[in-house]
Amino acid sequence: MLDNREAKQKRQSFIKGLLAVLPLTIAVIPWGILAGSLALEIGLTATQSQAMSAIIFAGSAQLVALGMIKAGVGLGSILITTLLITSRHLLYAMALRTQISPLPLKWRLGLGFLLTDELFAISNHSQAPARSKPDSLNPQKEKQEGLKTEKQSPESQRHKFDRWYALGGGLTFYIGWNIATLLGIIAGQSIDNLGELGLDFAIAATFIALVVPTVKKPSILICVLVSLTLAVICAVFEIQAGLLIASLSGMGAGFAYAKLSNEHKRMTTDEKAKVNSTGEQS
Repeated sequence: MLDNREAKQKRQSFIKGLLAVLPLTIAVIPWGILAGSLALEIGLTATQSQAMSAIIFAGSAQLVALGMIKAGVGLGSILITTLLITSRHLLYAMALRTQISPLPLKWRLGLGFLLTDELFAISNHSQAPARSKPDSLNPQKEKQEGLKTEKQSPESQRHKFDRWYALGGGLTFYIGWNIATLLGIIAGQSIDNLGELGLDFAIAATFIALVVPTVKKPSILICVLVSLTLAVICAVFEIQAGLLIASLSGMGAGFAYAKLSNEHKRMTTDEKAKVNSTGEQS
């Protein structure tokens, strides 16, 4: 009976992860189509083009690498550039380290391979902890449990990392990306100049969809604005490490503001006051 319940919970978590990342998966379909068609355009075979998405699984790095190959850039420059572009995944891994490290090696390797901007976003989405099953035979106990949940600190209300939720999201996005690449390969063989259709806008649209819902505090807004400004400046001056510079500078600015303004303590106090007023009304 217990095994069946655990299997059901794992299945439900997997499906929740699938559904959470599905809109983002749909959003990157044009991006995947562009990657598949561009790979054919520079001279890769259909098999090589599909293998690139299946093995590398890094949209922005793939597109940049393909563009550099088309321009005749050397292998060393391509490797350094893609390393800088994907360096943000090191930051993601550091942020998830405390949650991932207790898992078995096969889970760490699997989730590490599936780690993307989208998976990191849904895995760190905050939500209130699930309430225990209502006790219809003891209303007083049910009320006490509800008040206990409401009075939990904001730290304890954060979404706990669920490996099955992350697996569902990661696998869904991986399969979607490879299907989109296959569509690009098929379309690229029959439609000329596919890259001129503006499909690359899907890249910007996807990141906007990832970032905007997370802007809930002034420190995060500052982080986004600083990163955005520096990313544009580095792009104008063609600085290869621009993405890493913008990311680290944005995080540093956001962290500095949060420390100097005591943002965390202020928000914690406000949330506790809100919880207390809710309890008094009950």
